[in-house]
Formats: sequence, structure tokens, C-alpha cells
Amino acid sequence: MAHFADADFKTRLQSWLPKLVLSPSLAMVLVFVYGFIIFSVYLSFTDSRLLPSYGWVGWENYSKLWRLSHWEISLTNMGIFAALYITICTLLGLSLAIFLDQKVRAEGVIRTIYLYPMALSFIVTGTAWKWFLDPGIGLENVLQTWGWTTFEFDWIKNRDYAIYTVVLAAVWQTSGFVMAMFLAGLRGIDNEILKAAQMDGASNWNLYRRIIIPQLRPAFLSAFVILSHLAIKTFDLVIALTGGGPGRATELPATFMYSYTFSRNQMGIGAASATIMLMTIAAIMIPYLYAELKEKK
Repeated sequence: MAHFADADFKTRLQSWLPKLVLSPSLAMVLVFVYGFIIFSVYLSFTDSRLLPSYGWVGWENYSKLWRLSHWEISLTNMGIFAALYITICTLLGLSLAIFLDQKVRAEGVIRTIYLYPMALSFIVTGTAWKWFLDPGIGLENVLQTWGWTTFEFDWIKNRDYAIYTVVLAAVWQTSGFVMAMFLAGLRGIDNEILKAAQMDGASNWNLYRRIIIPQLRPAFLSAFVILSHLAIKTFDLVIALTGGGPGRATELPATFMYSYTFSRNQMGIGAASATIMLMTIAAIMIPYLYAELKEKK
């Protein structure tokens, strides 16, 4: 009888042990992630300034936010940055994946080189590109020293072009990751379908246009969701590369939120901008997750 009781206890312990091990992490996620998300949303409806306060003001912070020219500038910059970042990363990642799918020599080495930037933090990437693009010590200075005295590349200090330097740095860091996604998709395509199409006389162009690219639709969708999410929450790259300048030429919603929350002591408005960013990300992620769950069922 005692033997059966011990066996029953061991069975229950084995079933409960994973839950006991994971429960502290789950509790921390609930408190420090979702708890603070809810708290931030609540602050967006209060009169919080330097410190959180609990005077309810309703939608006043959102009304003030949409009247601020700084917020409009950050949204405009976000539109430019996100459009270029997503488009270039997708096209470049797809091109690199198609190139590597041709069974080139030293594929592992080339793939590692392309993926290496993703191992770096955005702070490191922003700092490195800041040095590279700085007219005083970077590319412009080096080429002028080598004899091209008329060469100029001052985008990082030019209000009209500074946002494109952020695009360059972000594309450099992320395109290798997008390449890996498309390469996995290409390697998952049934070769029998491709061989049958080739036997029917399909050219390489038609092969990619009518068979391969359409079958990469899940990879395109995943790339769009991930890149959109990264674009909306981009903060550390901008801070390290341009600091949001010159002026407000590279201000994005994330840097706007930080500035108004911690520099201008307008925590309510900062929380309102953070909530809008959260809703934008949710509008992208929720349909994607719903479609994934529906497909699995």
C-alpha cells in the first residue's frame, strides 16, 4: 500500500514540478511586463507629470498629444523610416536568400557574415555607424584624406537626410535575419514541384514568379510583422546614432515618449504616446497570431 502511495506521490510531483519551476518566472512576467503595461495605460488618463499621480483627466492627454507638432513630426519620421526599412530589408533579405539558395561555395561562412550584425545590440550598431558617418572622423574624412577632396557625405548632420542614416543602420543590422527567414522558406519548398515545372519548360523567372515567391507568403508575412514591430519601437538605435537630431529630424515615437516622460516631466502625455504605440503593435500582432492559431487548428 505504501508502495502505491509513493508511486502516486512521485507521479503528482513529476506533473507539478515544471509548473513549480516556471511559476516564479510567470509571476515576474505578469507583474513586470503586463502589470506595468496596464499601469502605463492608466497613467495616460491621469495628470501625472514628474511623478505618477492619480488625478483623473480622461482623454485630455490624448487630446494634447495630437495637438503637438513634435508628435506629428515623429509620426512623419516613423512613416518614412518604417516604409523604407521594411521594404529594403524585405527585398535585400529575399535577394540574399535566393543567392545563397544556389548552393554557393562557403555558404556557411557567408551566412554567418550576413547574420553577424543581428548579434549586436542596437546601441553598438548606432555607435559604430555614428563614427562611420561622422564627417570629421568617418567616411568623408577618410576619402578626403585619400585625395577625393571634393567628396561630401554629411547626411548624419543634415536635417533633410538624417532619417536615412537611421534606415541604413537598421537595414544593415536586420537584413541578415530576414535573409535567414526567407532561406528557411526556400529550403522548405518541395523540389518535386520545381522539377516538374522545369520539365514543363518553365524559365527561372517564371519559376520564381509563379511558384517559389507565392509559396514564401508565410515568410513575407512573418518578416512584415517582425520588421513593423521593430520599426515602431525603435529607440536605442536613434539615441546612439543621432540622439533624435539634428533638431527633430530623426525623432520617432519612442524617443518622443522618452523625452516627454523623463526630460519634459509630462508623464501623462508620454504614457499616452506609449499607449498609442502599444495599440499600433497590437493591431499588427493580434491578427497575425489569430491567423496562426486558426491555421494550426
